[in-house]
Amino acid sequence: MDAFFASVEQRDNPQLRGKPVAVGGSSGRGVVAAASYEARKFGVKSAMPSVTAKRLCPDLIFVKSRFDAYREASRQIRAVFEHHTPLVEPLSLDEAYLDVTEDRLGIGSATRIAELIRQEIRAKTQLTASAGVSYNKFLAKLASDQNKPDGLCVIRPGEGAAFVATLPIRRFHGVGPKAEEKMKRLGIETGADLAGKDIAFLRANFGSFADYLFRAARGIDLRPVRPHRIRKSVGGERTFSQDIGAAGALRDTLEEIIDIVWERIERAEARGRTVTLKLKYTDFRINTRAKSIPPRAHSPQGGDWIEDKARFATMSRELLEEALPLPMPIRLMGLTLSNLDRGGSGQEGDREPPRDTAQLSLL
Repeated sequence: MDAFFASVEQRDNPQLRGKPVAVGGSSGRGVVAAASYEARKFGVKSAMPSVTAKRLCPDLIFVKSRFDAYREASRQIRAVFEHHTPLVEPLSLDEAYLDVTEDRLGIGSATRIAELIRQEIRAKTQLTASAGVSYNKFLAKLASDQNKPDGLCVIRPGEGAAFVATLPIRRFHGVGPKAEEKMKRLGIETGADLAGKDIAFLRANFGSFADYLFRAARGIDLRPVRPHRIRKSVGGERTFSQDIGAAGALRDTLEEIIDIVWERIERAEARGRTVTLKLKYTDFRINTRAKSIPPRAHSPQGGDWIEDKARFATMSRELLEEALPLPMPIRLMGLTLSNLDRGGSGQEGDREPPRDTAQLSLL
């Protein structure tokens, strides 16, 4: 989706249309969750501190997040996807991979399906989407970003390596600012530069990340679309407008986060064995502490689980008490429930549904 959260806000409030909009908090510690394309022209982007965004765009309008509205729009969009194929792998509320080999409507062309999906999303949500069509996930993802907003890009068989060669290395999924900086020191600035390095060089400099980089530089990606991805954790965190260090304030804040995260756990119908407390100090150092319930091999249910809020809260409080007194105030606190129950044998999410291996025509 194109600037999804901001686009929903502009759709629902006509006074925001055509204006630079940021979803998020405008306070000193606020962060931009999404920015409209009008705001992006000034350099405003997601995850940017609000004070920086306001400095870049003095007329920027901040609006608070409305996740219920975003989830409802996401539900409508997901229904459009599933009208065309059962093989949908959501990445977030506004992005997904689709394998249209199982072409429910018998259209016969991946490009035509992408065009129809974009038309249906616009008709049902009054929002725009951009699509990438290709023969693997890596290339489709790159293509989806190529002609934003409201665009379509197709990378045909045989074109992947040439397409990737022209891209700046920052466009490669998984290459963040630090990796980009390291690559530039090694003379790697484009996909072509990366393709010029052999696997031994990449492994010596990037370890386990090397195999992915080697394949990606050649437009190769063997990952299937997984419609039943396994959720690994459920959590949430809060960034404070002012650093806090007093024990009473920390305990009060923890109770608020317990409420927020447990609501998410219930909505996800999750149960797990491990609770993790995350603290980010004033100097940006991060400390995490975790408590786990060990599995009980002889339990009729196959183990002991954190299934009620009282137990989750107790373990969370114990983690905080063990951390007190803190060496310095913190700017962020978070909680996560992990080691989730995968159900049954625990492998259901990894199994691929049987299907024909033939690929639908891209054209």
